[in-house]
Amino acid sequence: MTTPPALPRLRRPLLAAVLGAALLLSGCAGMHTAGSAGNGARLDGTPRIAVMSAFEPELKLLLTRVQGPVKHSVNGVEFTTGTLEGKPVVLFLSGISMTNATMNTQLVLDRFRVTNIVFSGIAGGVNPQLHVGDVTVPAQWGQYLEVLMARETAPGRFSAPPFITDATLPNFGMMFPRPVEVRSAAKPQIERKFWFEADPKMLEVARGIRNVDLASCGAGKCLPRKPQLVVGGNGVSGQAFMDNKAYREYTYKTFQANVLDMETAAVGMVAYSNGVPYLAFRSLSDLAGGGDGANEMGTFMSIAADNSAKVMLAFLAAWK
Repeated sequence: MTTPPALPRLRRPLLAAVLGAALLLSGCAGMHTAGSAGNGARLDGTPRIAVMSAFEPELKLLLTRVQGPVKHSVNGVEFTTGTLEGKPVVLFLSGISMTNATMNTQLVLDRFRVTNIVFSGIAGGVNPQLHVGDVTVPAQWGQYLEVLMARETAPGRFSAPPFITDATLPNFGMMFPRPVEVRSAAKPQIERKFWFEADPKMLEVARGIRNVDLASCGAGKCLPRKPQLVVGGNGVSGQAFMDNKAYREYTYKTFQANVLDMETAAVGMVAYSNGVPYLAFRSLSDLAGGGDGANEMGTFMSIAADNSAKVMLAFLAAWK
């Protein structure tokens, strides 16, 4: 093998400088990506409000309002830092489902300095007094599909095993709702909990929101009434897309829920475990099986998503 000639002395420092600069640029290019960091380190040290939505149409309006956006990527999830209504924020999609919401809420808490969490998105209406387009801000959220599937002990009769003592809520056939196990820094011993309360201070600010122009028309379709903002009450979340009249009626009777979705109670559980205040804004895109005819979500989803985002922006503007 032929030994390459030695580089001239004057070129060695130059080469070292070029290689050093290349390595520095390479490091900077990958600074905001999980693949290059790979160590779970925080990507940003600024205290921020985490602004979450489940899927792209829910976050669309908010992303257009971000000032000074900077993109970060972790495990394929895109995070956008910047400001909204003058508040430092980090926006991202949780993904649809309780598992995605749990996983990515913890991810944002691990990688960013999060002071509060707000969720903006659509939901199915449960309370018969509410209508498509209305925006709800529940005071607490529960996991209504965390259930015991009981055996049938007589025709049409279902019973829990004697060692399961926490399935005390009314059942829907074989399905008996149960609380979930949770631990936190404040309470390291396992506790069983059904409701995860929104932050009282955040909820109080939401109660003071006024004069948000909620849309009633979009994409050539109009709602029969002007949407309203409802702050307080209950929300529930579960793993299934719900479009069933009977189960909707059961959900309202059992949990007195205004709305249901597939993420918020999971976010609330992670927020509780980490001691981070949270609040969710959910606008009705459909009635979860309670409407006449086919499910309304495809028709009114954009109206509902934008209405929720508008109220959430009003909250950020009022937040101190």
